[in-house]
Amino acid sequence: MNNGKNLKAVAYGEVLWDVFANEKKIGGAPLNVALRMKTLGCEVAMISCVGNDEDGNAIIDQVKSLGLETASIIKSEEFPTGLVNVTVNERGSASYEISYPSAWDKIVLNDFAKKKALDADVLIYGSLVCRDEVSRESLQQLLQTKAYKVFDVNLRKPHYSYEMLEQLMHSSDFIKFNDEELLEITKAMKSSFTSLEDNMYFIAERTKVTAMCVTRGKHGALLMWNGQIFENAGYPVEVADTVGAGDSFLAALITSLLTGKEPQKALNFACAVGALVAEAPGANPEISYSKIEDLMSKIKM
Repeated sequence: MNNGKNLKAVAYGEVLWDVFANEKKIGGAPLNVALRMKTLGCEVAMISCVGNDEDGNAIIDQVKSLGLETASIIKSEEFPTGLVNVTVNERGSASYEISYPSAWDKIVLNDFAKKKALDADVLIYGSLVCRDEVSRESLQQLLQTKAYKVFDVNLRKPHYSYEMLEQLMHSSDFIKFNDEELLEITKAMKSSFTSLEDNMYFIAERTKVTAMCVTRGKHGALLMWNGQIFENAGYPVEVADTVGAGDSFLAALITSLLTGKEPQKALNFACAVGALVAEAPGANPEISYSKIEDLMSKIKM
C-alpha cells in the first residue's frame, strides 16, 4: 500500500504493551495509528516515552524495525514502560486496565521531537495522554504548530474530564469518535439530540470543527467533511478482537483525505481497513492492498 504520497505525520502519546491472556503486543492508540500510516506510505515519527527497561528497549527495537522514527521516543529513568491488561469478551470487544504512572505519562519533548512537529503535515493525538500534567503540557506545545491536528477521542475511565475533552476538540482540525463516545460527550455538553448525525452538527457548532468521523463498530462509520455527512454501513467480517481497529480506520481515513481522495471513497477504504484489523488478533496485523480491495468489491457502496 502506498497512498501517503510523502505525507509527513507525527503521532503523540502512549506507547505500551497490550498484555493479553497468552501474549503481549506493542500498542497504544497513537502508535497504532502511526504504524498503519507508515504502511500507507507516510513518513511517520512517534513522540512518546518508555522506561529505561527491558520492555522499553523492546518497544523501541520493534517500532524501529517497522520503519517509524524513534529518536523522539525518550527513555525515563524514573517510570516504567506502560502496560495495559486487555480482556476480550466473547463478542471480541476489549476492556482495558491501564497502569499509572507509566513512562508515557511523563513525555518531555526533545529537540528532535520539536523539529519533527514543526515539519509535520499532520499531528495525531488522543485524550488518554492528557491524564498527567507533564504529557499534557508537552501536547500543548505541539498544538502551537501549523500541522493539521487530528484528535482521537479515547475515553478510558477514569482518565478524562469533559472540560479537558472540550479544550482538546477546540484545538483540533479533525475529531474521531466512536458512537458511544460521541453520545456521552454531547450529553455532557447538554445536547438535546439523540441521533449521531445531529450530534455531529452539534459538535461542529460548539467547537467550529467541521471535519469529524464517528465509528459504529460492525455498522461502519459516518464522516463529516466540508459540511456534508457521508456514510458507510460496514463490511461483515468474523471478529477476532476489536483492539486497534478504530486506530487503523483513522490512519486510513486521514491518509486518504489529506492526499486528495474523495470523501466517500476515503471512508469506504478506511472502513475496510478497520474491518480487516478486527478480523485478525491484535492491533497491528499486516494487511495487503489486494485484501482491502477484495473486501470492498464484495459490497458496492
